[in-house]
Amino acid sequence: MRPLALVTGATAGIGNVFADRLAAREHDLLLVSRDAARLAKVARELADRHGIHAEPFPADLSRDDEIDRLDARIRSGPPLAYLINNAGFGIEGKLADSDPAPQAAMLHLHTLAPMRLIQAALPGMLARRAGAIVNVSSVASFIYAPGNANYSATKAYLTVFSEGLAGEVGEAGVQVQALCPGFTRTEFHDRMGLDAARLHRRPMWRSAEYVVDCSLRALDRRGPVVCIPDWRYRLLVQLIRFAPRRLIGVVTRRGRR
Repeated sequence: MRPLALVTGATAGIGNVFADRLAAREHDLLLVSRDAARLAKVARELADRHGIHAEPFPADLSRDDEIDRLDARIRSGPPLAYLINNAGFGIEGKLADSDPAPQAAMLHLHTLAPMRLIQAALPGMLARRAGAIVNVSSVASFIYAPGNANYSATKAYLTVFSEGLAGEVGEAGVQVQALCPGFTRTEFHDRMGLDAARLHRRPMWRSAEYVVDCSLRALDRRGPVVCIPDWRYRLLVQLIRFAPRRLIGVVTRRGRR
């Protein structure tokens, strides 16, 4: 029996590359996304390309009932070798001007859903004393950003949560990684209504393939919990740690303009 990897947000970007890379490593896949038709197509393509089994599991992980369904699927199946918590989205605009429903959905998807899926996966991983959990966070987790307040806050939760969880399960053989990429060329910015074609031409943007390969290499060598692809972003994060918090807000406001 091949090991099983679960990937959320699997139809595009970082999640899709994780699915492809893990299938190439001869893992069966449990793929999760809201778009059932696109998810089924991705599952067929990956199964045909790599000769593995890929199960599409359509679900909206911003909803408790959908998380419950996936929780039950995880607990009823074989232990996971990888759990990739990648699903997410961003919202542009000030909180006072925002529809509360998308803001609440983002908090649910970025924080509660990963925690629930990890709780479902951990018993099997701990019993085998093996497994890897990747929480796709962001360099944004180290800053705060007026006009994008909840996005940075939810990513900060994922990074700190991953560090605490690693301290709980690391000695039991389970790896935990907070993957914190900088700007990455995916559909993420299209969905936010931004000019992605213009943004993607800017310096310091990396491909999803680059980000995922850095993550997997770090796991292979049992690297640090917080994985920041690209030395320029690692340097930036070190500078942020020593910068006055007020200055960060000034810089991020100017960057938005």
